[in-house]
Amino acid sequence: MIDDLDLGFDEQDRGEKGRHRRGAVRRRQGKSGGGRGKTLLALALALVLLGGIGGGAFYGFDRVQSYFVTPDYEGSGTGEVTVEIKQGALLADMADALVAADVVKSTKAFIEAAEENSRSKNIQPGTYKLRKQMSGDAAVAAMLDLKNRIVNGITIPEGLTAKTVYKRLSEKTDIPVKDFEAAAKDPIALGVPDWWFKRSDGKKVTPSIEGFLFPDTYEIPPKATAETVLKLMVNNFLTVTSNMQYAEKVQKERGGITPYEALIVASLAQAEAGNKADLGKVARVAYNRVYGEFDCNCLEMDVTVNYYLELTGQKTKASKDMTAAELDNPKNPYNRKLRGLVPSPINNPGKEALEGALAPPPGKWLYFVAISKDGRSAFADTYAQHQRNEQKAREAGII
Repeated sequence: MIDDLDLGFDEQDRGEKGRHRRGAVRRRQGKSGGGRGKTLLALALALVLLGGIGGGAFYGFDRVQSYFVTPDYEGSGTGEVTVEIKQGALLADMADALVAADVVKSTKAFIEAAEENSRSKNIQPGTYKLRKQMSGDAAVAAMLDLKNRIVNGITIPEGLTAKTVYKRLSEKTDIPVKDFEAAAKDPIALGVPDWWFKRSDGKKVTPSIEGFLFPDTYEIPPKATAETVLKLMVNNFLTVTSNMQYAEKVQKERGGITPYEALIVASLAQAEAGNKADLGKVARVAYNRVYGEFDCNCLEMDVTVNYYLELTGQKTKASKDMTAAELDNPKNPYNRKLRGLVPSPINNPGKEALEGALAPPPGKWLYFVAISKDGRSAFADTYAQHQRNEQKAREAGII
């Protein structure tokens, strides 16, 4: 029996693997005079002790060895395999993906090699061409070599409508637009929780993907489908809003409106603000018009009309070119005179627009107009003030 024999490892060592998997990894000492030297010495002592007990005890050698020696392959590996490293992956997550593809022998082999290489923090999410059965050191080196990274990235800027996003994704991936449109018909299947589609004003919500395709730079995996690409974007939206505690703060701080209604306001701010500094102010105007002392309690924003034109396959127009019939079409559910908020977001807002709708600056503004070529707007509480701002805009050649 060897149950009471102290072989040099304790409960802390037994918990090492668990800590690696959670990303709270412990840095081992360098290759010279450090962890591996002590490990081999401990293993040798264990062998002597086991040998003294008797030959029968060697049945447990492999098990004992695993506590002291990191399971690792040798060399640069053979063949070829692709491995995807997801956005936000920790070292432990990367190690799990590599073990699953038989690139490295153990999670510990990769984590220890990464901890010894100061450049490992530069490993980016994406898809890599690697070999099977590589040593941990070789795997880290390969992932730091840019020629092994399969680059198929696309940047989706803030404020694009879903229809425009589909076109850009199709151009990059060769996946037909109709495939994206078909996948988008069920946003809940793409990962949007059903509680997002709630309103406090009693208006019916038809679930739409609009607003949930978060603008960012994405690595498109090989053999991606329309569904997998849209899921990437939805998951990013959920991650960003979760980190912001968006839903919780909206319900706590925005006077009883729902996260979906705040998302609509964020999209309005994204469409109307000429620069980032004005995002929160435009959001405040939207709130003031719909929930404050604005005569019609309507948005009266031309961008909602343009959204309807695009949604129905018509050509969008500058405000000055819109006819009265287009601006006030009673059949348009995004009519600028519609009481309350429009049925859905009108684009896919970025993080700063979300922040603007979440915590807009205080103010009684009901009007705004761009007054400079850099997009800066002037805000007014009264229509008389607004008219003076419009004159400034004319003098600057903006309107």
